[in-house]
Amino acid sequence: MQIGLPKEIKVKENRVALTPGGVGTLVRRGHRVTVQEGAGVGSGLPDQEYIDQGAQIGSAEDAWAAEMVVKVKEPIAAEYKYLRDDLLLFTYLHLAADRPLTDALLAAGTTGVAYETVQVEDRSLPLLTPMSEVAGRLSVQAGAYHLQKPVGGRGVLLGGVPGVQAGHVVIIGGGVVGTNAAKMAMGLGAKVTILDVSHRRLTYLDDIYFGRLTTMMSSEANIRALLPEADLLIGGVLIPGAKAPNLVTRDMLGLMQEGSVIVDVAVDQGGCVETIHATTHDDPTYVVDGVVHYGVANMPGAVPRTSTFALTNATFPYVLLLADEGRYVLKKHAALQLGVNTHQGQLTYQGVADAFDLPHVQVTTALG
Repeated sequence: MQIGLPKEIKVKENRVALTPGGVGTLVRRGHRVTVQEGAGVGSGLPDQEYIDQGAQIGSAEDAWAAEMVVKVKEPIAAEYKYLRDDLLLFTYLHLAADRPLTDALLAAGTTGVAYETVQVEDRSLPLLTPMSEVAGRLSVQAGAYHLQKPVGGRGVLLGGVPGVQAGHVVIIGGGVVGTNAAKMAMGLGAKVTILDVSHRRLTYLDDIYFGRLTTMMSSEANIRALLPEADLLIGGVLIPGAKAPNLVTRDMLGLMQEGSVIVDVAVDQGGCVETIHATTHDDPTYVVDGVVHYGVANMPGAVPRTSTFALTNATFPYVLLLADEGRYVLKKHAALQLGVNTHQGQLTYQGVADAFDLPHVQVTTALG
């Protein structure tokens, strides 16, 4: 198979979807890999390392001309021209928060397989997990920085000091993002409260952290009660492939202290805070009603060396499977089949269809 590895062009996105080692494995199995010039440089992986593993170095057009394109982030508008009906695109898509991309994929007839909806038998999301781990940990770092007064925060040190109260981190969602955020926040010495709709999950978190954090059921009443105390609010809500629900509404912002910070990791699925919108690493924050909002939609791109290796550890077995067996594998591999969001002009993921009130076709029907 011909496989293309384009350079990511989203603002300050320095990850790359294949390492030189992965490219070498593909080449040794008889596949041809075209890497866009400079694709790995942001992750400390120069072109020569790819060449040494048998890759061809080319332009963006060369990489996108392949049968299968492997990326990290969803195509942005400048890349829509490369979409076509014989293309298999394997990347994060987050379509439920991106109507223009959804329309572009459908119009082009592209088969779009989304990392974030590939799901295995235990309902876990193996290709989303590593980046959720990174983003959860980064959310606390970002929040701690933006709580500093010179950058607009209320001037709180999350860990406090002897004789002074620690900052309070409130985390909505006890999944991978929330668990990793809690780990980092407690490591800094912050007071941590985590909310989730699953009592079983809260019991698990209470057990593994030996009661060092406070667990509460996620409800509007509990969120409202916690907002006045929150120095840092982290949104870690996930409904696989679907738009995140607005759990913190505009009117609730008035309950928060001026200069407090919101980091909504769910922003790439629309966000669980009504007032959040996607920002970039160049301009990461804005203020609404005195509350600092951090909405960077590609947080792991800030630590590309770590993120690239964490991501490719998870994605490469699936890349290899698609390369070796082609599109046919989508009909028989249950986890990959759940990753198919678009195929031949049909929308095949229910959560995306619901987000935009669009027609939905069962993936098994679409694949034939």
